[in-house]
Amino acid sequence: MAKYSKIQVLATMKETGMVPVFYNADAEVAKKVLKACYDGGVRAFEFTNRGDFAQEVFGELVKYANKELPGMIVGIGSVVDAPTAAMYLQLGANFVVGPLFNPEIAPVCNRRLVPYCPGCGTVSEVGAAQELGCDLCKVFPGDVLGPKFVKGLRAPMPWSQIMVTGGVKPERENLEGWFKAGVTCVGMGSNLFPKDVIAAGEWSRISELCRNALDIIKEVK
Repeated sequence: MAKYSKIQVLATMKETGMVPVFYNADAEVAKKVLKACYDGGVRAFEFTNRGDFAQEVFGELVKYANKELPGMIVGIGSVVDAPTAAMYLQLGANFVVGPLFNPEIAPVCNRRLVPYCPGCGTVSEVGAAQELGCDLCKVFPGDVLGPKFVKGLRAPMPWSQIMVTGGVKPERENLEGWFKAGVTCVGMGSNLFPKDVIAAGEWSRISELCRNALDIIKEVK
């Protein structure tokens, strides 16, 4: 069961403005990365459902966060169907993110008052997701759609809360473009977790990358 309420989750995402997106098959590596993000100021973290036995790693991650990292909200990403969403809710997912919008996932999450953030690539998809109670919609892939898509969407639908993922970089020009367009928060993956840094176990470097990105977001929001 989710530890944090829907309101807490959405408020945290909006307040910090960034949700790191990460996957690793090794639970101990995932814990180190989660702790590094926490030390860097991150309070909402998306682990992705991308490999065999990802659910086992996720379960360990949630237990670790609940015990050792007060205030760290852990959710699951890359969810494309309702049974997978239900499985991760049972493991304590505080939010569910997908690369696409599947209407069957929304009631599963709504029943537990857990945010479902579907991946949307059109204005109609965002509207359909909002009708099913998706408060925060993910614009994906961001590097294809661009900030102009977000700005254009929010002109007739200013109530829309948007998280963009794909093509987001921890750089001022990039982040300023997204937040000026009107995003609520950004999802950021590989740019926060360079492969060589992970391989070398330079966890403080990840903390630094997170801290710097969050500082930029505070300035450009």
